[in-house]
Amino acid sequence: MRIVRRFFAFVLLVAVVVGIVYYFAGRAVGPAIMIHEPSLVGQVGTLDVTLDTPGGQLDAFTVAVEQNGQRYPVAVVAESVTHEGPDRVRIRGPIGKKTIPELRSGPAKVTVSATRPVLRGLRHTSSQASRDIQVRLDPPRISVVSTHHFINVGGAEMIVYRVTPSEVESGVHVGEHTYQGFPVSGAGAAADPSLKMAFFALLYNEKAETPMELYARDVAGNEAHAQFEHQVFNKVFRSSKIPLDDGFLSRVVPAILQQSPELKVSPDDRLPAFLKINNDLRRMNNETIAALDKKTSPQILWHGAFQPMGGSQVESAFADFRTYVYGGKEVDRQVHLGFDLAKTANAPIAAGNDGKVLYAKDLGIYGNCVIIDHGMGVQSLYGHLASFDVQEGQDVKKGQTLGKSGQTGLAGGDHLHFSMMVSGQFVNATEWWDAHWIEDRVMRKVREAGAPATPGTPEER
Repeated sequence: MRIVRRFFAFVLLVAVVVGIVYYFAGRAVGPAIMIHEPSLVGQVGTLDVTLDTPGGQLDAFTVAVEQNGQRYPVAVVAESVTHEGPDRVRIRGPIGKKTIPELRSGPAKVTVSATRPVLRGLRHTSSQASRDIQVRLDPPRISVVSTHHFINVGGAEMIVYRVTPSEVESGVHVGEHTYQGFPVSGAGAAADPSLKMAFFALLYNEKAETPMELYARDVAGNEAHAQFEHQVFNKVFRSSKIPLDDGFLSRVVPAILQQSPELKVSPDDRLPAFLKINNDLRRMNNETIAALDKKTSPQILWHGAFQPMGGSQVESAFADFRTYVYGGKEVDRQVHLGFDLAKTANAPIAAGNDGKVLYAKDLGIYGNCVIIDHGMGVQSLYGHLASFDVQEGQDVKKGQTLGKSGQTGLAGGDHLHFSMMVSGQFVNATEWWDAHWIEDRVMRKVREAGAPATPGTPEER
């Protein structure tokens, strides 16, 4: 009898312990929820949530937007869920009017609920988090201010426009390319925050009828567009043949490959290695150049026309269509996006205008290369240098010596390769060397927008 009582006492104790464990398991803390975004949504928006839960385990996860007493579930697809560690789950996905057509402008709330298993799935515990958001569905407003926009194929142009709210992203779309706008105050104009200006280009390989338009886009994904009057002039570019021989390949290929191990090609096979350089490395180098646009100053740093290399001979012009010939056979085609200017061996190379050095080191096909930022997406490139007299981060003045000319990179002889870029895209430098072009395409529009004088240093304005 005593054994039976002890047995029932033991069972009762176990039942009590199990009950206590079961009870407190149900009171365990649910997943820790952090809603990072959004705070503002429009036509589109991005949901960004992290959940901290043991083992990354979740039984359920729901998202809903509440507005004006209505609750709208947000679907979360499997592709939106990633694990960022053993105990962290991250969920990203679209949210906005395109996802929830019923949304209206005004305040709303995002609510996230999550449930995780405890006691090996015998019980579950939940948590919830909310974040207030604003729904903005009214697009920005944008309108043209400047007049007379003339652009050559391969050339650049500038436009002044007004956008509200003033803080939204804006600029010019030309075909598939985007050119960022900047406050006109960065050119010395009156400090009206809604006035913007943008340099843009029509590339050498784009058609005259390529669509151009102003755009403005807020962080909620609302967009506005405006057409502007413009006239395009076609340009005929030259073609040339570039003969290759073993002497040239033996000189340039090993030196470039030594500086460019990412190509992973043997220098012993000279012609295949050259073709790899002329294609793959050229593309990578131009991607590096385009990425430097992100470091441009929001203010114009230059003044007046750009200074060409004085007393030099033009050996190759912008958008020269080159056919490479080896052993009497065509082996490659490329487009030369700059000017080759020759003077004397080891000639001093001067900065074309005021600016800041963004790049001063080897750059593959360009050899020793200096790239200067002149502000608002305008940059200049100086290639094939023998030596440097400047370093990255240094401010330079027009005419200041950058280094000496040479034949580094894919240079067939001692010369300077000079290029102008707008928002990372190569454009014809002859326009920037032309004081009349600078006056009509830039200065006139800046003055008409309210500038007291010309872009440049405060003393020169």
